[in-house]
Amino acid sequence: MIPFLLAATPLPVGSTVPAIEPMSVQQSLPPGFGEQIQVETFDPVARAAVLATQMPRVWSGTYQSFNGQAPLTVQVSLSSAISLGQMVDMRGTMTVGGTTVPIQGNLNAKSDQLDLLLLGGIGAAGLEDGGEFRGLQGLTLTGWRSSRLTHPGGLLVLTAANADSTSRSATPVRGLW
Repeated sequence: MIPFLLAATPLPVGSTVPAIEPMSVQQSLPPGFGEQIQVETFDPVARAAVLATQMPRVWSGTYQSFNGQAPLTVQVSLSSAISLGQMVDMRGTMTVGGTTVPIQGNLNAKSDQLDLLLLGGIGAAGLEDGGEFRGLQGLTLTGWRSSRLTHPGGLLVLTAANADSTSRSATPVRGLW
């Protein structure tokens, strides 16, 4: 026999295989298929647009360094807040203990995560160039992340300057960082 014809010869079958009934359509679908599910109706782009127009422009509070220095008074003045998709781009100035520096920040309208950069250093407070404030509660509670590993960081707690007395007395939820 020619070798290429060897593959064309039928092989004997040892036994017959019983026929298996096909599964029903319902059995072949994954669990939960066809059930009603919750759809997220939150629109972060619309919330960013609202935040950009209605966000308070003046914030005040304190900055407490983790190295044991006395708390310093802080005032944040936002000169602009522009919505860019689900982000709010913020620019303005921050005054810490009498020293004013420009700031730039991004606020995520979906998660309330804030990244706030100082565009100049405030050496007396330990806030140096390259560090940033990061928070998960918008501008109300943020932590200082220094550019150097030897700096322990700090905590910035702000309230809107035009907030009523009931919201000022509420204690913010403290983060674990």
